[in-house]
Amino acid sequence: MTIVEETVSVATPTGPMRCLLSRPAAGGKYAGLLLFSEIFQITGPIRRTAAMLAANGYVVLTPEIYHELEPAGAVLAYDQAGADTGNAHKIAKEISAYDSDARAGLDYLKSRAECTGRLGVMGICIGGHLAFRAAMNGDVLATACFYATDIHKGSLGKGMNDDSLARAADIRGELLHIWGRQDPHIPLEGRVRLHARLEEVKANFQWLEVNGQHAFLRDEGPRYDPVLARLCLSFALELFHRKLHGGDEAAAGGANIGNH
Repeated sequence: MTIVEETVSVATPTGPMRCLLSRPAAGGKYAGLLLFSEIFQITGPIRRTAAMLAANGYVVLTPEIYHELEPAGAVLAYDQAGADTGNAHKIAKEISAYDSDARAGLDYLKSRAECTGRLGVMGICIGGHLAFRAAMNGDVLATACFYATDIHKGSLGKGMNDDSLARAADIRGELLHIWGRQDPHIPLEGRVRLHARLEEVKANFQWLEVNGQHAFLRDEGPRYDPVLARLCLSFALELFHRKLHGGDEAAAGGANIGNH
């Protein structure tokens, strides 16, 4: 399926948020996906991920997560300077602003004529954490989080004191968490803590741990693992196809994949 891309501006309480909109070129209506990037914003790998999702039959909105802190269109480099800037920004922005960005993005997707109104979210790295929080919106039916950072530490946003773990019970849709076991940013004890919390609140979730490093999904750089990326993206697409196309609306719970 071929796609079209355009740049759109979404109004938020903290100012206009520049976003990439990727959608199938063919007419018709498609479910909406909100895609949250890494700390580097809309890089080549993120743009290609959005294109892949759109080509599988989704209207995909990818926001610039630091729109208050960087000029519109800014992309941080995959180097130490870019990482330092991105990491500084992630604790300079208020948690409430991340949340209002997510709500604005979801509402924008619903407003598109091409969108059915059925919504999912996917995120990578910090984007995985932002996706986790976006899943707290009641109209989000499915969420895929790739190696979500800082949930176990509660250190996202200004003050480094987020309430993501505390609010895990607010997530009503199905969750998919995918982790690299060799990822130093989310160690075993962090994964165990989050897993235990999801069990405690009886979340509907799947959990997959693979032998991969942080950023194994990113198709640039030495940590990219094409085979793992393909396999793990297939889990995300299965979730979205099933939940957003209405395939198992009557299902009562999810199965835990476990550490395979």
